[in-house]
Amino acid sequence: MCGITGWVSFHHDARTQGPVLDAMTATLAPRGPDAYGAWLGEHTALGHRRLAVIDPGGGVQPMTDRPDHPTTVLSYSGEVYNHHHLRAELRGRGHRFHTRSDTEVVLRAYAEWGADLADHLEGMFAFAVWDDRAQRLLLVRDRLGVKPLYWAAVDGGLAFASEPKALFAHPEIRPRVDADGLREAYGLLFNTGPTVWSGVREVEPGGLLALDRDGIRERRYWQLAADAHDDDRDTAVERISELVGAAARSQLEADVPLCSLLSGGIDSTVLTALLADELRLREGPDARIRSYAVDYSDQAAQFTGDVLRTGHDTPFAAEAGTYLGTDHSTVVLDPLALLDPEHRKAVVVARDSPIGVGDMDTSLYLLFGEIRKHSTVAVSGEAADEVFGGYPWFHSPKALNAATFPWLLVTGDEAAMPLNPALDLRIAEFREDTYRSALAAVPHRDDETPAEHRQREMQHLSLTRWLRQLLHRKDRLSMAQGLEVRVPYCDHRLVEYAFATPWTLKSFDGREKSLLRAAGAGLAPGSVLHRPKNHYPATHHPDYNRGLQGLARDALATDQARALADETQLKPCLDTPPDRLEWGHRLRLERVVDLALWLDHYRPELAL
Repeated sequence: MCGITGWVSFHHDARTQGPVLDAMTATLAPRGPDAYGAWLGEHTALGHRRLAVIDPGGGVQPMTDRPDHPTTVLSYSGEVYNHHHLRAELRGRGHRFHTRSDTEVVLRAYAEWGADLADHLEGMFAFAVWDDRAQRLLLVRDRLGVKPLYWAAVDGGLAFASEPKALFAHPEIRPRVDADGLREAYGLLFNTGPTVWSGVREVEPGGLLALDRDGIRERRYWQLAADAHDDDRDTAVERISELVGAAARSQLEADVPLCSLLSGGIDSTVLTALLADELRLREGPDARIRSYAVDYSDQAAQFTGDVLRTGHDTPFAAEAGTYLGTDHSTVVLDPLALLDPEHRKAVVVARDSPIGVGDMDTSLYLLFGEIRKHSTVAVSGEAADEVFGGYPWFHSPKALNAATFPWLLVTGDEAAMPLNPALDLRIAEFREDTYRSALAAVPHRDDETPAEHRQREMQHLSLTRWLRQLLHRKDRLSMAQGLEVRVPYCDHRLVEYAFATPWTLKSFDGREKSLLRAAGAGLAPGSVLHRPKNHYPATHHPDYNRGLQGLARDALATDQARALADETQLKPCLDTPPDRLEWGHRLRLERVVDLALWLDHYRPELAL
C-alpha cells in the first residue's frame, strides 16, 4: 500500500536536501513498515515507505526506468488490480519487465501512454511520476479517492504526500489554520480540494496534477455520468452480480495474508462469500478465508438502539461466518480502553484532523491493530450503501424534500462540535453556498422524472462527498496500523453502472439495496439478506460516557480549545447523567476531546 512524499523546486538543488526528504518520509513509516526508499535529482526529491503486498522481493521504490541516468522515476501507493492484463499488453508493445510488481506496470504504462495512463488503470492508487526529459511532475489519484494525496506550494514548485503530516516536515510548510479551514472541517460537507490546513490541498479523486516550468495544471480524467440505462430488472441483477463478483475476485490477489471484514450486514457478507468461493477455487475445497468482526465487552448486555443502530451485530456476523465457512474471529474491545489518551492521540495524529467520530474511530484503530497481527490485507464492504442506496436519506421524505446535505439531518448539527459564536464563521451560509454548488455538479438525463432527478442528486452527493470521508477514515486508521484495506464496491465500473441505473430498479422491492440483495441471494443467510441497515457499532456503556465527560472537561481547561469551543452548548452534555447521554450529544464531547489533542500535537498557527 505504502506512503509517498517529495517535492519539485525549479529554484533549488534538491540533491543537497536528503535530510529534509528523510524527515518527510519518516512521518509515513506506519504506512510502509517494510522498507524505506529515496531518490534525489537536481530539482526533484521522491520518498517512499513500503508495505510489501505483491512481489515483496521486487517492487523497490522509488522505481526508475533504468538504473543509470534514469529518465522517469515513480513513487507509488496502492494496488492496480488489472496489472496482469496491462503487463501482457505492454509486453506486446515492446516493454520489458524485471519484477512481478504492479509498480513496474505503472512505470511502463507511463512510458507508453504518458498522462493518459490513468485511463488504463483499475484499482486504488496515488502516485507521483517525475519525467526528467519533460522536466514535469505528474500526480495521479484513483477515481473514487480511495488513496489520499495532498500537495502544497513551495518556492519554485510544490511538495506532495500521502498525508499532510509529511508536508509539515518540509521547512517551507507549517501547520496553519484559518477561518476557511475551520469551515471545511466543521461544516461536515466533505469538499475535496481544500482541507482544514491553510495552503494544503487534495488532488481531486479521478484527478491529475501536472507541474512543469510553466506552472501547475489540474484536470479530471474521470467523473460520474448519467449514462443511458435500458436493462430490465433481471438483466440489471445479473449485471450487478457480474460486476461485484469481478471486483471481489480481482482484489483477492496478495503475496501476504489476506482477510475479510465481516460485520454481519449484507454488504460484507456478500463480499466475503464471493472471496471465500474464489479462494476455494484457487486453493482447494478446504481453503478458508479469515474473517473478523468487532464487538464491545458490554454490548450484549448494554445495547440500546439509536439513530444509527438497530441491533447487535455479533450474532449476525457469527451466523454469516458459519454459513460461509470462514475462519471467523470477533475482536472484543473493552469500552474503557477507548478512553486511553494514547489511543485517542494516535487516532487524531493518523487523521491529521480534529474531526472524527470518537469511540468509533478509536475502536476501528484498535480492531485494525488486532487484525494486523495475523493479516496484512483486509477486504471491506465500504461503499455499498452509497452505490446501492442503503442510507435512510434515500428513503426519507424529509431528507428528499430538504434543501441541504442529507446526512446533516440524521444527526443534526450536534454532529459537529459547536464552535464559539465569536469566531463568526457563518457555517450556515457556507453550507448553503456549498450545497448549491454541489447540486450544480450533478449530471442528469433529460428524460428523468422529478423523483429520479432528486434521487440522482442524493446518489451523487453520497458518492462524491459522504463516501470520501468514510474512505479517508478507513485509509488513515488502517494504514496507521500498517494494514491495507481494499474496497471492491468502489470498483469504478460497478459505480458507473449503478449510478446510471434508475432509482425504480435500485428500490424495486420497496427497500434499500434491492439490487445487491437480489444479486446476493444464496450467498448469505436469509437473516442477513433481509436485515435492516446497521451502522458501525458504538459502545453503550455508561462508564464510557462518564469517562468521556471527564476527558471533555479536561479538554475545555486548555486555553486554545476553550477559545474555539462554545461552552454554553457543551455544558448540558457535560451535566447529563452518563446513562442518558444521547449519541449525538456524546459526539460533541468526542470532538472537543479530539480538538484539544489535535491542538496539542500540531500546535497550529490559528489565523482567525
